[in-house]
Amino acid sequence: MKYMRYVITGASRGIGFEFVHQLLERGDIVDAGVRSEEGLRRLEPLRRASRGRLRLHPLDVAEERSVRGFASKVLEEPVDVLINNAGVPGLWCTLADVDYVDMLRTFAINALGPLRVTSALLPGLLRGGPRKVAHVTSRMGSLASNNEGGAYAYRMSKVALNMGVRNLSNDLRGHGILSVLLHPGWVKTDMGGPDAPLPPRESVRGMLNIIDGLRAEHSGRFFDYQGEEVPW
Repeated sequence: MKYMRYVITGASRGIGFEFVHQLLERGDIVDAGVRSEEGLRRLEPLRRASRGRLRLHPLDVAEERSVRGFASKVLEEPVDVLINNAGVPGLWCTLADVDYVDMLRTFAINALGPLRVTSALLPGLLRGGPRKVAHVTSRMGSLASNNEGGAYAYRMSKVALNMGVRNLSNDLRGHGILSVLLHPGWVKTDMGGPDAPLPPRESVRGMLNIIDGLRAEHSGRFFDYQGEEVPW
């Protein structure tokens, strides 16, 4: 089996942490982007046990300078797979209570962050093998599935991400890079809350199965963690 080099953003907790854990379990190499010092400390035991297969880097996907610094370290070697996982929920509020400053921050992280990171790491992806980019999105960014309203910042930022990834799939097709959207399900994490029915391990296992099996015809499409296509 050929081990791959993965780059993961938002890697210090929840789904991102589980991605790191499962990839290390199967022997892959991981570069993890982490926003806070607390997050770096949370991953330190995994780094020490990885025998050099896990490298930790500061990364704020909403800051251009931070992304450039991250890329300067990551691009020392080819990138096989990029997983854009970093995201925030924003304020879940009604129309009357929308906070536009919070909405702009949510867009900067959820929608612009993956685009900024993908662009910065493009040289590494072009030197890599599988050339795959997976973006963790949400069914809440599906226009067809929205029958509830509310959560303006989160929903709208994920719709913007979905369109951006659709664009990326077209623009990168000529370079042999596959770009796909993944809905992780309602996962029991800090963001998903204690009532969520799905453990992170099951969600991430399903998403890795999809990433492993990606082919050209899947690029630009929107799947849940079980491999079912999500309506736009």
